[in-house]
Amino acid sequence: MSNIQKQTDVILIGGGVMSATLGSLLKELAPEWEIKVFEKLANAGEESSNEWNNAGTGHSALCELNYTSEKADGSIDISKAIKINEQFQVSLQFWSYLVNCKLIDNPQDFIMPLPHMSMVQGDKNVAFLKKRFEALSKNPLFQGMEYSDDPAKLMEWIPLIMQDRPSNDSIAATKIDYGTDVNFGALTRMLFDHLKTQNVDIKYKHSVDNVKRASDGSWELKVRNVDTGSVERHNAKFVFIGGGGGSLHLLQNPAFLKGSISEDSR
Repeated sequence: MSNIQKQTDVILIGGGVMSATLGSLLKELAPEWEIKVFEKLANAGEESSNEWNNAGTGHSALCELNYTSEKADGSIDISKAIKINEQFQVSLQFWSYLVNCKLIDNPQDFIMPLPHMSMVQGDKNVAFLKKRFEALSKNPLFQGMEYSDDPAKLMEWIPLIMQDRPSNDSIAATKIDYGTDVNFGALTRMLFDHLKTQNVDIKYKHSVDNVKRASDGSWELKVRNVDTGSVERHNAKFVFIGGGGGSLHLLQNPAFLKGSISEDSR
C-alpha cells in the first residue's frame, strides 16, 4: 500500500456515460483542470451504459407515460415532461457541439431518429392517453404528436401488435416521428476516446474502496488495482460518482451526507 497521496483537481468514479459527459464538459470549461477516472471494469461503458444493458431511448417524455401524472381533478400535469424534454434538448445541443467541433466523429454511430409511441389498453387508460395527448400537444416541444383509437390507423402504425386483435378492443396509441434512439455505449466510448486526447488519466480495473472528507474540505480516496490488489491514495477537490450498483457502498458513507459530493445513479 502506498501512503503517498496523489493530488488532482477532479476524480470521476465509474466509466459510464455520466462520467464521460461530465469529463467532456469540464475539459471545455476548464481545460487546465487535471482529471482522473477510475473504472473497476476493463473498458468504458461496459455496465449500465452498455448497449446490451440500456434501452437506448432518448428520454424526452415523448412516450414515457410516467412523466405525466393525472391530478385529482382529472387534468394532466405535464410539468415533469416539459422539464425532461428541455433537458434532452440540451443534451442534443451538447452532442452537436462536440460533432461540429470535431471532438467526436460519426454521430450516426450513436444517435438515430426513431418514432416514439405509447400504446394503452382499457377504457380508463385510453381516456388518460387522450387527455395526455391533448395537454402535451399545446406545448411546442410536443408538436407533431398524433393520437388514434381507430383500429385501421393503429394497424398502419403497429401492424404486428394489432394483428388478430378483436375490433372491439379498447386500445389507443400516440406517435411522434422525431423521437431519438441513442447508443449510450457507443457514445460513452467516443467520449472517453476524446478525453484521452485531453490528457485525462483513465484507470481501468481500478476500484474505489472508500472515500472520506479531509480536514481541508478535499476528498481522500482509497483506490485498489483489481488485478494486483495494490492500493493507492488519491486526493481531489471534487469527486463525482457516476457508477452503478457497484458504488452503493460509497454512497452509504456518512461523509457524503455532510459534504458536497455529486453522484449519479444511472
